[in-house]
Amino acid sequence: MLDRRKFLKIGASLSALPLIPSLSAGKTVEASKVSLGLVKNGEVITAAHWGILKLTIKDGKIVKSEPWEKVTKMDNPLQHYTADMVYKSRVKYPYVRKSYLENPDNPKPELRGKDEFVRVSYDEAIKLIAKELKKTRDSKGASAIFGGSYGWKSSGNMQNSRILLHRFLNVTGGFVGATGDYSTGASQVIMPYVVGSIEVYEQQTSWENILSDSKYVVIWGADPLSTLRIAWTSNEQRGLAYFEKLKNSKIKVICIDPVKTTTAKFLNAKWIAPRPNTDVALMMGMASHLIAKKKVNYEFLDTYTTGFDKFKDYLEGKEDGVKKDTKWASKICGIDEKTIKNLAETFYDNPTMIMSGWGMQRAHHGEQPHWMLVTLCAMLGQIGTKGGGFGLSYHYSNGGVPTCKGGVIGGMTAGSLGIWKNGKFKGLSKAEASSEGAEWLQNAASYSFPVARIADALLHPGKTIDHNGAKITYPDIDFIYWVGGNPLVHHQDTNTNVKAWRKPRTVVVNEIYWTPTAKMADIIMPVTSSYERDDITMTGDYSNMHIAPMKQAVEPVGESKDDYVIFSDICKIYGKDVFNAYTENGKKAKDFIKEYYNSALKQTQSFGEAFATPMPSFEEFWAKNEPITFEPTAESLEWTRFSEFIEDPILNALGTDSGLIEIYSETIKNYNYDDCKAHPTWFEPIEWLGNASKEAPFHLLTNHPRDRLHSQLCHTSLRDTYAIKDREPILINSKDAKKLGIKNGDVVRVFNKRGEVLAGAVVSDEIMQGVVRLCEGAWYDPNENGLCKCGNANVLTMDIPTSKLANGNISHTGLVNIEKFKGELPKLTAFSAPKGAN
Repeated sequence: MLDRRKFLKIGASLSALPLIPSLSAGKTVEASKVSLGLVKNGEVITAAHWGILKLTIKDGKIVKSEPWEKVTKMDNPLQHYTADMVYKSRVKYPYVRKSYLENPDNPKPELRGKDEFVRVSYDEAIKLIAKELKKTRDSKGASAIFGGSYGWKSSGNMQNSRILLHRFLNVTGGFVGATGDYSTGASQVIMPYVVGSIEVYEQQTSWENILSDSKYVVIWGADPLSTLRIAWTSNEQRGLAYFEKLKNSKIKVICIDPVKTTTAKFLNAKWIAPRPNTDVALMMGMASHLIAKKKVNYEFLDTYTTGFDKFKDYLEGKEDGVKKDTKWASKICGIDEKTIKNLAETFYDNPTMIMSGWGMQRAHHGEQPHWMLVTLCAMLGQIGTKGGGFGLSYHYSNGGVPTCKGGVIGGMTAGSLGIWKNGKFKGLSKAEASSEGAEWLQNAASYSFPVARIADALLHPGKTIDHNGAKITYPDIDFIYWVGGNPLVHHQDTNTNVKAWRKPRTVVVNEIYWTPTAKMADIIMPVTSSYERDDITMTGDYSNMHIAPMKQAVEPVGESKDDYVIFSDICKIYGKDVFNAYTENGKKAKDFIKEYYNSALKQTQSFGEAFATPMPSFEEFWAKNEPITFEPTAESLEWTRFSEFIEDPILNALGTDSGLIEIYSETIKNYNYDDCKAHPTWFEPIEWLGNASKEAPFHLLTNHPRDRLHSQLCHTSLRDTYAIKDREPILINSKDAKKLGIKNGDVVRVFNKRGEVLAGAVVSDEIMQGVVRLCEGAWYDPNENGLCKCGNANVLTMDIPTSKLANGNISHTGLVNIEKFKGELPKLTAFSAPKGAN
């Protein structure tokens, strides 16, 4: 299974002499206040996806939350609502859905999400989970158990809910998981064929090189000032600081996006607005113009790529009779020919770094845009240069911030498969060296499916699909265990997804809040937030800049417990040996945290005396309650992506079949897919402005929200700063709004054949005509007729795959209609506990 956000290390930087890391000065919290027990009155340092935080505690309650350090002039509002993350919309006790509790063998799954809940004791709940999990395994096998939890689980390397769940399901006999993710489902599959790595989660050319060598920066389909508020680990905020430096430089910036984004406005960028889902056509028009003007670096293509001649034939219409010139491109993307030509020549004539977002690949045929982008950049010949080329991660987790040299914190692992015979635990597969373990792991791999196909898998067990050159047959899932995510909000076509979630016999959810997913559970276990437990993390997915303590700040709310404790306690029901296998003979959370820290300490010590790291002992680090800061090396400050390959493409060959950039892939050709050819191809999307109708005339964009992390923070009072009449805002062009009689602040009904939602209109000229934007992540809150009162965008999106190659989601492909809402506004219930719960 792909772990999408591994810590990325640069080999060159690890071998160089570093600057000495230091404990950040001026931010010290008195050790005497935090070394023993919980702080009742004082300050505590912790971390979240949105940064290292300093919490002020008064009488055992969080009363203030602020950043531990300030490195930009831009405020990150996500850092100020920690109290709401602890005290609002909490699941305080274990609950079981009434019909399930009455008869788990006939639990009336069609009532899931409608039934009332019954409070039970903690012991009753974990015994019921253990019993029903064993029942499913015994009757249907491990392939009937799905270990969910795709999503942005809380920061922290020990309290990693997804890994803890998988560890539990492994030791108790195995499970089926999912591959890929929603963010980059298409690109992470296609890019290994093109450049030999998934690329979307790789370190980028250093920002220092861009600031010194680039003449143009192109931000294509991304809004970094919004998305850089967060990181997968914890945010060190340096990415935003570099965008401030970009603003103050002489580099010219172009933003290509249907929306004039926050980033475009901040950088005073030139705004070019193509129709959604037409980026490939725009790039092809540029490529054709470069060929016509003889502004193609053929030496680069001959040396570092393969297959350009076949792609050139396609551009010229020799393959399908259609010339992909600027005239053709203009009709599709809506950008005039002159602009297309100027863009192409500007990119060729100047060192140009193209920073692409991921939204363009979350679309029908989403494999094509980044493949075409690499092809265009190869024609320019700037890949591997300091000021040019492309990058797919500058908008995410501070890509391009130079990597620091220091210790790297490890984390919890999913462990080994438990071997069971005649109902008895015989040990872990690695210890027994049993063929049974290897056989099951092989079978589990064949059952795993792309995460974006979860609803399809639940609704159609036994269905076989094509995926990345192989065939996958969906298992018959009868037991879902989900933690650390909110799939009822994240997955496309919510109404179909709800039907899918009513198929299995059992759904168990560990959750902090009464999310839409929690309300769809049969058994709901209350878990602690990251502010009610100890943990440890790093900042900067690419920079590895800090080791941050995540000190428990307050007592757990209600009867909530750590995921680790819940799974450990269920293991006890299975037997002492199972418990010992899961906990490594009874380790507590702090034991693992100390182990991970000491491993990082040994790493720094192994660098030798020249690396005089001041990392203290774990006990001193924990008592002092202060992050450790590492510094970048001279090599990482000047690092350029693909430079080693450009220097010697034989010794430093890429991971593709040819070792080169593959503009044409023989492997993909041999798959013989009708929806993903052997070279970048323009495919007409299933829904786009080119086939819009009176029934659905607007293209819907479902961007990442600026003031949430997907659905996280939706329930906090931060929502009061952007919601319109308690609804998710929808951006609509002023001319479109005038035609529809919609004014700024009106509540509107947005609808199509898949569903309907309410939203609050934001009328603006900062979005192109014919396009509306409703950010993803608003909590699903249906009334009795299925109308989402809150404004969840996925009620309207389409649940079909990008193609047979990647099977990613297409959340940015879809048409909707919009009208002013008439009648009495329904009251929101998204953040309230369901019937029977409190």
